[in-house]
Amino acid sequence: MARLSIDSPLGPLMLTGDGSALTSVSWGRFDHDEPDAVLAEAARQLEAYFAGRLQRFDLPLKPAGTAFRQSVWNAMLAIPYGGTATYGGMAKMLGSAPRAVGGACGANPIPIVIPCHRVLASGGAPGGYSGHGGLDTKAWLLALERRHAGVGRGNGAAAEQFALL
Repeated sequence: MARLSIDSPLGPLMLTGDGSALTSVSWGRFDHDEPDAVLAEAARQLEAYFAGRLQRFDLPLKPAGTAFRQSVWNAMLAIPYGGTATYGGMAKMLGSAPRAVGGACGANPIPIVIPCHRVLASGGAPGGYSGHGGLDTKAWLLALERRHAGVGRGNGAAAEQFALL
């Protein structure tokens, strides 16, 4: 496993990969190995994302988790930049329960890239966020995306429509 620490507006992030895919993003600074091509590209894309220049990550991902969690993470990848979905809507789509979807969101090993911050509780309540900074970090990520996606200025119809799930 290769690791790379990068700076972000949310503090230091540790990227971990297996040489062929990104396997985790976690908060904190750690000693790191020589980055491989996947981690170098992940760092470049995260920098562009935080600068508002990237709306969709294009990285090989390999999050470790159960088949159910994988299905939730795949569904999160379909939520458009600047948009949101609800735990209940995702649960209905996956034939599950909102609490189970929330558990999968909390276990997401590749936050930001797999956008668990885009999943809200019913009525638009924030729900939870297991990343460093908790709900403040979730709000910051959503505000970043909405600012750059044009949501609320007539450009976010697709993002807002997805929130109906």
